[in-house]
Order: sequence, then C-alpha cells, then structure tokens
Amino acid sequence: MNGADGMIWDPGIYGRFRGLRLRPALDLLRSLPSLPEGPVVDLGCGAGAVSEALRATLGKDRQLVGVDASAEMLADARGRNDDLVQADIATWQPETPPALIFSNAALQWLGDHEVLLPRLAATLTPGGVLAVQMPHQNDAPSHRTWLHLAHQLFGVEPDDVPGILEPAAYHHILAPLGEVQLWETTYFQVLAPSDDGHPVRRFTEATFARPLLRSLDPERRAALIAACDAAMAGAYPASEDGSVLFPFQRLFFTVRV
Repeated sequence: MNGADGMIWDPGIYGRFRGLRLRPALDLLRSLPSLPEGPVVDLGCGAGAVSEALRATLGKDRQLVGVDASAEMLADARGRNDDLVQADIATWQPETPPALIFSNAALQWLGDHEVLLPRLAATLTPGGVLAVQMPHQNDAPSHRTWLHLAHQLFGVEPDDVPGILEPAAYHHILAPLGEVQLWETTYFQVLAPSDDGHPVRRFTEATFARPLLRSLDPERRAALIAACDAAMAGAYPASEDGSVLFPFQRLFFTVRV
C-alpha cells in the first residue's frame, strides 16, 4: 500500500478479505510472459501477501524486493522478502534494473499514469516485464454509493479517491513501450455474513473509502457508514444465510519491454 496520504494502513483490517484480494494477484502471476534474469520487485507490497506465490512461481534464486510506503505494512511483511524498501511508490527508483515489477492493487492510488507507467517500464532490464492489476469498480454501487452519500449528506466531494483510466487509454500508453497484454475480469465473490454491517461496506471501507472516511469527523463518519450499510443492502441483497454475492471488476495488463 502506498500510504502517500499519510493515513496508517492497518494490516488486520485490510486482511479481513485476504483470500479474495489475493486471487487476482495469482491470476496476474499465472499470466506473466517469460522473464530475463534479474530481481523481482513487488511494488506496493503491503504486508507481503503475494511474496510466497512470487517465490514459488519465479524461483527462490531471484532477489525479491518489497516496496511500500507504510511502515505498518512493511513490519508485517518482514521475513517474506529478501529486501524491504520504505518509499513512495510514485517516485521510487530501483537500484538494479528489475526483471519484473509486479504491482497488485496499488497503482490506482496514484495519478498521472501517462507518466508513471512509461517511467516504471524504463527502469526494467531489457526483456523485463511490468505487470499490474487494479480494481476497475468505481462505477459500481459498491464504490459509487460512498461518494453519492457523502455528497448528499455532507456536501463532501473528496479529490483523492482511487481510480483508473479506461482500458483503451492504457493500451494507448503501453503499446509504444513493448509487447502488451490487457484484459479485465469480473470476480463473483461470496462475502460471508457480518455482525458488523453489510459485507460489501466492510470490504470497501478498508480500501476505496479510506480517504473519504479520513476526511470526516467521528460523528459524520458513523452517519455515513450507517447510510452506506442501508444502501448496500438494497444494491447487494443478502442470501438467507446472510452472505452476499459481490461482483468485482479488475483490470490487468503486462508489458514486456
């Protein structure tokens, strides 16, 4: 997690849905083209959830470097990587050209992808790969509801909500850089029943809604969460056992330079 907004990332809260958040990373890992020799960088590594899979797939002989701005997340990641670097992933530069920069659900927190992605690709060793997965869910009720209610209740319009470009824009950015693969997947996730609010609200409050909740005082935060629980119940009705089927769309790409 980038942590550039200054808010502490809680590995426990983020990890409530660890399995669901990990699956897209594994799908991206299985879609990698062949790699040259060189280190592997997990950019925005968080607590190191993908480290074991990276090692198992790419071999234990490769140097594995985790990069993240959150000291709390890196403390959880300790021992899962050969090296850990605390840095803002928007400006980070590798000491050695990597064979792979792998970024799972992190770059959506950053803007200026037209500049960021070519810069990251330029740091790779020849034949190296930039592999990225990001949520593409902002137009769905799970995400749009937070912003609509914040505006309706309090007139709040946060300007630091994570988001990404449309797929065609990424193809335009990446095609001049090398060999591109670009795709989207919708995951139909079953969220377990919760005694602490609607499962979709709980899933999104730890990630997408963090900047918005951070901007509110405790009273307004509680009011927004209550309103969001009610709205999510209409958009994502619970089954008889209290579980919820939650479609979640993600965008993937790899580019080999």
